[in-house]
Amino acid sequence: MSAVLVVGALSTPAADADRPVWFTSWAQSQQNLAPVTLHDQSLRMITHLSQGGSAVRVRVQNTFGTGPLTIDRTTVAPSTGGSAVEPVREVTFNGSRAVTVPAGGSVWSDRTSLATLPDSDLAVSMHVAGDVVPGRHESAFRDNYLTPAGSGDHTADAGTAYTEKVQSTYVVSAVDVFNPRLRGTVVPFGSSVVDGVGSTNCGPGCTELGTDKRWTDVLARRIVASSRPQLAVANAGISGTTSAVCPRTSAPFVGLDALSRLERDVLALHGVTDVIYYYGTNDLANGCSAADVIASYRAVFGRLRQAGIAVHVTPITPRPGYSDQNNLDRHAVNDFVKRGGDCSDTCATVQDFDQVLEDPLRPNSINGPYDTGDGVHANIRGQQAIADYIALETLA
Repeated sequence: MSAVLVVGALSTPAADADRPVWFTSWAQSQQNLAPVTLHDQSLRMITHLSQGGSAVRVRVQNTFGTGPLTIDRTTVAPSTGGSAVEPVREVTFNGSRAVTVPAGGSVWSDRTSLATLPDSDLAVSMHVAGDVVPGRHESAFRDNYLTPAGSGDHTADAGTAYTEKVQSTYVVSAVDVFNPRLRGTVVPFGSSVVDGVGSTNCGPGCTELGTDKRWTDVLARRIVASSRPQLAVANAGISGTTSAVCPRTSAPFVGLDALSRLERDVLALHGVTDVIYYYGTNDLANGCSAADVIASYRAVFGRLRQAGIAVHVTPITPRPGYSDQNNLDRHAVNDFVKRGGDCSDTCATVQDFDQVLEDPLRPNSINGPYDTGDGVHANIRGQQAIADYIALETLA
């Protein structure tokens, strides 16, 4: 049996010298524990890279675990559809095949030589020999795969052993690519509209699963197709979260406000040059005032500014269930964002997604052609409109 590396509460790649050539190309922030216990089985998580490179490394997390998480083997391979993969590459952690991550911890793998392309799928396969309750990102908006409990190590399997589908992402939370030609990583940071709710909605009765049509995915493809300096895009959205700590925040979201997760979900990624900050709609729905939201903006934007990261903030977008006070607060926050306030010092641009999505006849609702039907989230057409609005020259 191979040696097991035990890492501390927060582990990051050690060599500062290689930071300019490593960029986080995909991310999905952990938000809770999965309602399953894995036992001697393999996981195959499909990650969609915004940019490619000549090598990769992956981050595994145990953020919400109550005990140590041991991963006995990890591999990576280009995905060829479903659970099928190309020939795999072994992944190590400080030279060891196995790694144990304590409760609350995270660890990045060693460099694994593997050529990848922009806008491509990378399968990360992991075997856990013992009993594991994995951390997860709830909504992958695609199928990921498990082998049956007790089936052993299938991390090198071509795909046939993976008989169970899940639509969450377990354990793996980020993938870096080695690519000196990239200029930075853009991190969209926010709640459900960043996470991708609506991005599978192609019309009444129509759902597209696994087609990567979040506005963040579309933005990444726009960057790749442009002649501008190339950037990676790493999504840091979690549905249901808030910028501030709000009075009516439910238990599953405690500790997932923007400032609480900023270090883990944004600053711990690599090559970050820009953050697109899309928060606020859940804040007002959960009892926060305009003053609460603005105070949280100031705190988060100040941290990002200290880190040398440009902030592109979007006004709070419409929500038909808002009370009159909610709408007064929404416009107060948006006035702060659009007319200066702290943004005169800390915001690089205002990305006016409110203008993109607002219904011209019902300004507290999303425009009909962009609406999933709930008045809050943008469908695939609306996701495209959001991505198209962003001027690429404002990034990095």
